[in-house]
Amino acid sequence: MLDLFLEEARKLGATTQVIDVDKRHILPCKEYTVCEKKGFCPIDDDMKKEIYALLREAEAVVMATPIFFYNTTAQLKALIDRCQTLWARKYKLKLIDPGQKYRKGFLLALGATKGANLFEGVKLTAKYFFDAIGSGFNGSLTYSRIEHLGDMEKHPTVHDDVRREVRNMLSGLTGRRRILFACKENACRSQMASAFTQYLAGDRIEVLSAGTQPAKIPSPLMIEAMQEKGIDMGFRKTRQLNEAIDSLKPEVIIIMGCGEECPFIPGVKIQDWSLPDPAGQPINFMRQVRDEIEKRVVTLIQQVSDGIL
Repeated sequence: MLDLFLEEARKLGATTQVIDVDKRHILPCKEYTVCEKKGFCPIDDDMKKEIYALLREAEAVVMATPIFFYNTTAQLKALIDRCQTLWARKYKLKLIDPGQKYRKGFLLALGATKGANLFEGVKLTAKYFFDAIGSGFNGSLTYSRIEHLGDMEKHPTVHDDVRREVRNMLSGLTGRRRILFACKENACRSQMASAFTQYLAGDRIEVLSAGTQPAKIPSPLMIEAMQEKGIDMGFRKTRQLNEAIDSLKPEVIIIMGCGEECPFIPGVKIQDWSLPDPAGQPINFMRQVRDEIEKRVVTLIQQVSDGIL
């Protein structure tokens, strides 16, 4: 069922990635409570190395599980429990994930029995999981009496059900203006510009940021400056420019003023914001650049709304 769902999503232009929890190194939550104080989980496993970042980058998250004792499998429940870190950043530290206004969540579940309450537990778990990761709960497909190999594939309505729900889920995510922010290291300016755009207009603009020589991690000082505005930059990664171009297929590329040359792409508009580089500068300088970027993003959004850009 999940394969069918992702196949239909790709037909509509979505890029998909599967986190197979059974094949990942995901340790259960040990309730250290570090996440509630510092916003990060100290457990060193695939959640820390990759999965938190994937959940933050995703614009739609599909949770798929068979029913085990009226809920998810233990492997998936471990991932869900570890998302207390994202819950803590949202509710304890009061940080705003830029993607939470438009990220969508969907549940796929099946079970062998026919009990009337078969899916009540997993739906409640899904509701609070999606809330913790900054996502809506935009629907579910659940099927009972699925017990033998091939039962789901033979189901008389599953193909039509999946096509309908994929179209509904992706309806607000397709057809947006595609804008790429680029600089050399993708550590400060382009990260801030993409986050402000996501937060203010992610439902209208599909956005990525990238660099020609990306740093290993975004600037901690930039993260601090954005946190002062309430914007959560945790778990964001840097990205190579050509990779981002291939992924997003941008209609507009905005460079930050670092003298980098973007590859020529027919039909793609290029703007240069000519912003000073805050790398290596004190926090006050970073704040000034941050505030200028926010103003320019507001203008950019208005230009998109007016059809100018």
